[in-house]
Formats: sequence, C-alpha cells, structure tokens
Amino acid sequence: MNRVLVLGATGDQGHPLITRLEKAGLTPIAALRNPDAFQGTEFAHVETVQADLYDAESMIGAARGVEAIAAHLPFVFDREKAAALGNNIAAAATENGVKKIVFNTSCFVADKNNDNPAHDGRRDIEQAIMDSETPYAIFEPKVFMDNLIRGWNKPAIVNQGIFAYPAKPDLLISWICLDDVAAYMVEALTRDDIPSGRYAIGGPEALLGDQVAERLSKVAGKAITFNSLTPDQFASGMSLLVTGSAQVEPLSIYDRMAGFYRFYNEQDVSPLIADNDTIDNLFVHRPASLEQWAEQQDWMDPTDPALKVRMAGMA
Repeated sequence: MNRVLVLGATGDQGHPLITRLEKAGLTPIAALRNPDAFQGTEFAHVETVQADLYDAESMIGAARGVEAIAAHLPFVFDREKAAALGNNIAAAATENGVKKIVFNTSCFVADKNNDNPAHDGRRDIEQAIMDSETPYAIFEPKVFMDNLIRGWNKPAIVNQGIFAYPAKPDLLISWICLDDVAAYMVEALTRDDIPSGRYAIGGPEALLGDQVAERLSKVAGKAITFNSLTPDQFASGMSLLVTGSAQVEPLSIYDRMAGFYRFYNEQDVSPLIADNDTIDNLFVHRPASLEQWAEQQDWMDPTDPALKVRMAGMA
C-alpha cells in the first residue's frame, strides 16, 4: 500500500491523517475541489487531484493510480446525498481495483435507524463501502477531544475557564483525539491481517463532563468548570456564532447538529463508551488519555490551531 487518496484532506480530521500517512512512508494524494487549496499551508508539498465527492466520474478519475482510499466525509442532512457519497467511493474503488477503503465516520453510528438523517446517512455510506467487495476498515469514533480546541469551545475555556458542552452531567464519553483516529486508519492500511469490519473507537477512559474539566484544570493550571448545555442551548450558541442570530429554526443544520446530542443524552446507557478491550486485541496502537492530549495543547491561546488550513480548504 503506497499511494492513498485522502478525502476530506483540508478538514480538521484530514490534517493528522496526512501527517501519519507520511510518517508511515505512504504517499497521500489529497482529493480537493480546489487543487491549489493547500498553497501557503504546511501541506503545500502534498500531491493533489481535483475531485467532486458528489460526482461518480470525478471520483473514479481521482482514484486512478491509487492503492487505497482514506475518507473523512462532510455531514449531510439528506440521506440521498449521503448514499451518493458512499456509492461514489465504492465506484471509485471498484473501477480502479483499489485494495482497501478506510473510512472515519466521525461519530457514533447506531446499528439501526435513529431518525437523525446525518447518523442514518453514515449507515448508508458504510453499507455502500461494505457492498463494494473492496476490503475495508470503518472506524466509528465516539467524540473528538479536538472539539475542545475549536472556535466554538476553546475561547470560553481559555478566557472564562468554562468548558461548555451539550452533554448531560451523567453522560460518560470516551473522548479520542484526531491523531489517534488517524493512527488507527494508517495501521489498518499497513496491515493485511486486520479483517474488514466496523470498529468503534474511543480513548482509554470514559469521562463525565466534570472529570473533563478537572483534567483541563490540572493541565492549564487554572480552575475550569463544566457547563452542561442542553442540546437546544448548544444549537442556539452555534447559530449565534455562525449567523449572528440565536434563533434556531426546526430542522436547520443547528437543530440537526443538536439532534446528535439529544439522542446521546436520551439513552439509558451512554452509547459513547468505548469497548477498548476488543480494539486492543486487534490493533497495536493505544490512544492517548484526555490529560495526555491536553498537555500537548496551548491553553493560553484561544484560537483554533487548525483554522488556517481549514479556511484554505474553503477557498
């Protein structure tokens, strides 16, 4: 496995994957709408190819000459569009004789419909990949530690000492960092003995919101408290941040995003707890704890460290 087509390369989840691929001696090929999007960034040296995720022929063309596809995909709140993403990846792999597909779902995926089109759409993408007859590894991470350093979270942690999240106080979450997700993906690409399958992954400990705040306080050297937001409060805050209005329309993207946490918070047993024993029996990689990850972050600077490359990808 050498040349790997990376989908979602300019997004937050693509950055550590490209870095991990290069460290493993593999060659990432970034599939971009704008093939010049990496210019002026730390990834300017990465080979690129123009591609439209929603166009099958474009995807087939982008996958010529690659041996594997590693995908992070945008959340879409339309199941037909989600299915198209999966079908186009499958077509690209099948038409080009790709040896393996590795997909990061970017979220928990239920085993049955839960009436959230973004979640259910992930299931449709998974099914298209599984039906392609191409060997695959599908990673279903619980919740990303890196959410804590995004622009909708980090400023309050740094400036106000408040970690606000749409999780009820007793919701346990096995947080995992993006670098560890990338490490699992690369291990699946470089080992032939890992069977095709869906792999739910998370960090080594399931934490309550107060426990996250305790660990952040220890690392940052100052008191940080947990503010348990309701999903509606979260949606309103996201809308205000992006649009300038706290008004959330039903079925809007902000309401849909909050729907993830409505589902999580309503379950009798948290679906965000990882079964690490199962994963540890298959994979060599061991993920970092939240405290270990937090020690690598700058808790004096309120800005998002991934913003520059993400904004370049929107060009």
